[in-house]
Amino acid sequence: MTKTELLRLIKEKSSFLCVGLDPSLEKLPAHLQKGPDPLFEFNKIIIDHTIDFAVAYKPNLAFYEALGPRGLESLEKTLEYIPGGVFTIADAKRGDIGNTSRLYAKAFFERMDFDAVTVAPYMGEDSVMPFLGFQDKWVILLGLTSNFGSLDFQLMKTENGKCLFETVLEKSQKWGNSDNMMYVVGATKGEKIADVRKIVPGHFLLVPGVGAQGGSLEEVAKYGMNKDCGLLVNSSRSIIYASSDKDFGWAAKQEASKLHNTMEDLLEKYCK
Repeated sequence: MTKTELLRLIKEKSSFLCVGLDPSLEKLPAHLQKGPDPLFEFNKIIIDHTIDFAVAYKPNLAFYEALGPRGLESLEKTLEYIPGGVFTIADAKRGDIGNTSRLYAKAFFERMDFDAVTVAPYMGEDSVMPFLGFQDKWVILLGLTSNFGSLDFQLMKTENGKCLFETVLEKSQKWGNSDNMMYVVGATKGEKIADVRKIVPGHFLLVPGVGAQGGSLEEVAKYGMNKDCGLLVNSSRSIIYASSDKDFGWAAKQEASKLHNTMEDLLEKYCK
């Protein structure tokens, strides 16, 4: 999907909501766990009830890989079920070099036909460039994450006085551009999002952490939105686990609708 197509989708739906499809088998409603493919049936119902509000879906590969071939089959069926024209993200956090990285890219972009994949930048340029060789596909580089361990490296000061995450943002812009590279920035980082936006003013930011992790959607928009929106805000648990009963689809729809209503107001406020 091109940047123009993504922007058009955001405008059409008045939304920048990304729904994380991260189904833990043990957390699924009991009536689904008895079926032949609980993960797919769960995802199918979530998609049916959130498609009016979501511009993107983001399966985290770990939830599928943990089940082996059976889980990967569920993932493939999920991808086939997601309607065309919706942005799809492989939350895989890959990061290797050379031929290995190239094969990861082929797997996600050719075999599974995702629009984007999350990539770890720690190994540098040659671990990222193979993903950037595919037309109308996106790399979503880990920038400033919201986990506690991010303090170990991302906020460390380098010799030039900048935080390591700032160096990553600056350096990586030499590899890609705002048409093929986004950045992961955690919603719980608050005003740090403004620091990120100063360095990458035209790039999309994928922002997890709104909802169950406590991130504020209003704060994310205040510090991170640009004139084109420039945000994909991901919500997983607060939507997909809004209910653990047979009404989980309708509960997910209600939660997605609440976020969408707020997003509509924020787009009107910041992207006139």
